[in-house]
Amino acid sequence: MPKVAVLPGDGIGPEVVAQAVRVLREATDGIEFEEALVGGAAYDAVGTPLPAETLDLCRKSDAILLGAVGGPKWDSLEPALRPEVGALLPLRSELNLYANLRPAKVFSALIDTSPVKFGPSGPIDLIVVRELTGGIYFGRPRERSPDGEKAIDTCVYTRTEIRRIAQRGFEIARQRDRRLTVVDKANVLETSRLWREVVAEVARDYEDVELDFMLVDNCAMQLVRDSGQFDVILTENMFGDILSDEAAQVTGSLGMLPSTSLSDSKGTSAFGMYEPAHGSAPDIAGQAVANPLATILSASMMLRYSLEMSAEADRVESAVESALLHGVRSRDLGGTATTADVADAVIRHLRS
Repeated sequence: MPKVAVLPGDGIGPEVVAQAVRVLREATDGIEFEEALVGGAAYDAVGTPLPAETLDLCRKSDAILLGAVGGPKWDSLEPALRPEVGALLPLRSELNLYANLRPAKVFSALIDTSPVKFGPSGPIDLIVVRELTGGIYFGRPRERSPDGEKAIDTCVYTRTEIRRIAQRGFEIARQRDRRLTVVDKANVLETSRLWREVVAEVARDYEDVELDFMLVDNCAMQLVRDSGQFDVILTENMFGDILSDEAAQVTGSLGMLPSTSLSDSKGTSAFGMYEPAHGSAPDIAGQAVANPLATILSASMMLRYSLEMSAEADRVESAVESALLHGVRSRDLGGTATTADVADAVIRHLRS
C-alpha cells in the first residue's frame, strides 16, 4: 500500500487537503495517509516551520500532499523561521525536488471565466516546467549590508542543474505536442545565456521536439495575447514562479491550478510533492469557501506521476470536468458552493 505524507499547512490548506484526501479515498483501493505539521502551524506548535519528524515522514513516504504555508501572522519572523523560507525551500532542497510542473488548462465549462479573450491559437493548454532548486532563490551570497543600504541576491546555475531540468522538459514535450519554449533573459543575464547553451546541447537528443527560445517579457505578453500558442514552457526558478501564476489567472482562477515538484524518476514514477498553485489565502480561511479543485487535481497528478495509478488519475480528472459541466461553482468561479460541496460533486461523478 503506498504511503502519502499529508501536510495540511496554514490558512485554507487544511480545508482543501481534507477534501482532496476524501476524493483519493473514493478513487483508489487503498492509500495510507499520515499527517504532520508544517509551516506556520508547525512554528506555533514546536517553534520551527519544518520539524525533523515531518521531514523524516516525507523521506519515508511515496509522495507528499501539501496544502499551503505562510501568512501575515508569521511575516515578522526572521527569514529562516518564516514558513515560505523555513519550510518550502528546505523541503525542495532536502528532497531534491528540482522539477516543478504546473499545468494550466481551461476546462470547457469555464472558458467564459477567463479574464482574457483567447487568441488565434485557441484556449490555454500548457505546462510550465520550472527549475526549482537553483537560481536566485537559493544563490549565495544573500544578505543585507549592516547599515541597511544595500541588499544582495545571487542567481547561480550550473550546467548539471540546467541539463537535468531540460531533459525533463523535453520528455514531457514528447508526451504532449512535441513543442518546447525556453523562456529566459539572455539579452541581459549570463545565467540565461548558459541556459541557452545547455538546452541546445540537450536538444540534439530530442530532434523530434520543436524548440524555440523566448525572452521572459515577451512571454508574459504572449500569455495574455495568445496563450494557446504554447505547449511546454521550460524556464528557471523565478521566471517560472511568475509566469505560472500568470498562466493560472488566464485560466480564470488560481483555485483551479495544480502543481507538483518532482525528484529524479525511478522507472515510470518519481517521488514528488503535490500542492495547489495558490497560497494559504488567510483572508478566507475558516469560511468554507475555498476552491478545493486545485488540490484535488494535484492529487490526481500524484496518482499519475508517483503512485503509478494513471487510470485512477484519469477518473479523478474526468469527475472534476463532469462536476464543472453540471454547474458546481465555488465562490472564486462566481458560485456559492462550499469547499465540501465541490468535493461532494466530484465524488458523486466518481461513483457514477
